[in-house]
Amino acid sequence: MRRKHFWHVVARFLAGTALLMTASLRWATATTAFAPRVSEAQVTGQSNASATAEAELQTGIALTQQGRFSEAIPHFVAARGHVSNQSEYAANFNLALCYLGTSQFNDAIQLLNALKASGGGTAAVNSLLAQAYIGSGKEKEAFNAFQQAFKQTPQDERLYLLVAEECMDRQSYEMGIDVLNIGVQHLPHSSRLHYERGVFFSFQNAPDPAAADFDLASKLAPGTDISYMAAGQKALLEGNISQAVRITREGIHKGHDNYILLAIFGNAVVHSGAGPDQSEFREAQAALQESVAERPNYSISQAALGELYLVEGRLDDAITHLEAARKLAPDDASVYSHLAIAYRRKGNVQEAERMLTKLASLNQKQVAKYKSDSPDHRAGYVSSGRPPRQP
Repeated sequence: MRRKHFWHVVARFLAGTALLMTASLRWATATTAFAPRVSEAQVTGQSNASATAEAELQTGIALTQQGRFSEAIPHFVAARGHVSNQSEYAANFNLALCYLGTSQFNDAIQLLNALKASGGGTAAVNSLLAQAYIGSGKEKEAFNAFQQAFKQTPQDERLYLLVAEECMDRQSYEMGIDVLNIGVQHLPHSSRLHYERGVFFSFQNAPDPAAADFDLASKLAPGTDISYMAAGQKALLEGNISQAVRITREGIHKGHDNYILLAIFGNAVVHSGAGPDQSEFREAQAALQESVAERPNYSISQAALGELYLVEGRLDDAITHLEAARKLAPDDASVYSHLAIAYRRKGNVQEAERMLTKLASLNQKQVAKYKSDSPDHRAGYVSSGRPPRQP
């Protein structure tokens, strides 16, 4: 496998693996500000308007717990200004959380700063504020908010993972490494933080420190999902696809069949060169189908299954899953290249050309980003350049 293509494959493997630890953390953050459930007796003693507002708040909270942020927003808006002070804080915090979850970063920033101005500058508020600033591209402000948060709760593993996750989403890799360096300093035995930092080092094309973190993550949590994921990622970084297949298969057989590990296994088999007439190919197909069934909105599984169907010649199925991946991860260049192949084989030249045009645009943006991320062009936040502190 050519080195450039290999690193692209590795990046796609890594792009979503950290979600195993962080996918539900953002929702869980809201529990720190959930208002207490309103009892029937309490509701009876309240005015109708107040009772209605409390009911709106509880509905919004329930939707937020399910990750249904867009649906929750109008309920929190309806509750604001009509509930008790304690519940008002919960409404505002969770509304900001929903704004963040729906990429309405400026609205989240405005609301969170208002909470801080009114004396509600908790670690959870500062954490959300850091994430919102990252989403809006304001890294200097983001790092300042993050610093306030970790000084308040330096032992909170979730804080580092959540801020790092937002950095990953926005491709702010240098800041993500700085955040995780601080996390590792305070929690040197956290397998999750070492694993996450390994992911970031991989995106920075730094295989040696990435492998060291994956190795340590695996040793700190032997026999766990993280251990098998980290060992599989290390094998990929070293170019040992067969070992990645073996490790992830072992983890799956031992019951660690989460959608991430299934996706890594299936993807590794796809890129190992296995063909439709081989049993391993069918095994990968079953793993990816299971991963997609468990988490349909996981773009890595959708893309890998689409690629597998493309190899098999099942063009309609390939297009279905690749299009699903494209909608979930519109900046994944490899999805467009495979869609172009699939559409061309189907005889749809117009769609194939459209995919290639989008691919060229993404490549140009990536080149421009590399230039803007250089020391001479970066404004505001500047990476500390601190070497990672090993325990």
